[in-house]
Amino acid sequence: MGFEPPQRLVRALGETYGDTAAADWLGRLPALTDEALSAHSVSLDRVCAPGGRSSLVLLVRREDGTPAVLKIAPSGAAPALERAALAHWNGWGTVELLTAAEGVVPGEAVLLERLHHEVSLRSLPEAKALLEAAGTMRRLWVDPPAGHAFETVAERTAGQVEGMRAAAARGPELEPLVSAALAAREELVQDSPELFLLHGNFRQSKVLSGERAPWLAVGPEPLTGERAYDLARLVRDRVEDLIASPGGAATARRRVKKLADSLDVDQARLRGWTLFRAVESGTRALTAGRTQDGELSLEFAGWL
Repeated sequence: MGFEPPQRLVRALGETYGDTAAADWLGRLPALTDEALSAHSVSLDRVCAPGGRSSLVLLVRREDGTPAVLKIAPSGAAPALERAALAHWNGWGTVELLTAAEGVVPGEAVLLERLHHEVSLRSLPEAKALLEAAGTMRRLWVDPPAGHAFETVAERTAGQVEGMRAAAARGPELEPLVSAALAAREELVQDSPELFLLHGNFRQSKVLSGERAPWLAVGPEPLTGERAYDLARLVRDRVEDLIASPGGAATARRRVKKLADSLDVDQARLRGWTLFRAVESGTRALTAGRTQDGELSLEFAGWL
């Protein structure tokens, strides 16, 4: 099948895996797409654009005409772990996994129910969006399945430390924020109070409108650990609006308190993980040349 993958995906894959590895996978993508469509017995409606940053998203139909979504991702995006998490949630608060198709397209294709991809929580006013996001997130925090292969929060964040230190070495002005974030992480991982299955990348744009439920989460990057880590990314949502607001710093601190209270999460731990995740995201964006994104995240982190 010949088609042009969305440019958002092309840029993101290059940033994540390097241009050579990204080009190799993109070169194989038409064949992977044909295999996946055949393996799942679906027909293509169209490619979803701008789509995601980690996978090709195809709007498809099953043999009985039911609309669905087929996601095809590089093995580095761990689609097998996404399948495992979605199977465990079984549609409770998340998009429903329609078939595992184990062993058909190894690790690369996931068939899902079709949601209204154009309508996310970002379409709602901020206060309403945060309320709905909190309600959705609460459903996802369950005990992980027995014998799972998910990494822990400590393991995932340990893999991010080197990149943060390298960014600080290139830009000494970043060193105080990076040091504060790394110190917060070190303290937090020493004494993690709980072990839940986490979404891993939860934010308003990852919650879409559905038919069987008003709002359902998509695109997990699942791992296990404490809820404060999962909630930390939501705290930073709509950061561009916060930065533009004259009372943005105070609003950010109030958001930490409000979300911690509403979901019964320790406020100090939420603040610490929010700081770490904002600095990690900001330094990673600067390294990739996304200067504006990086500066927004780092300014937000400075408020904490």
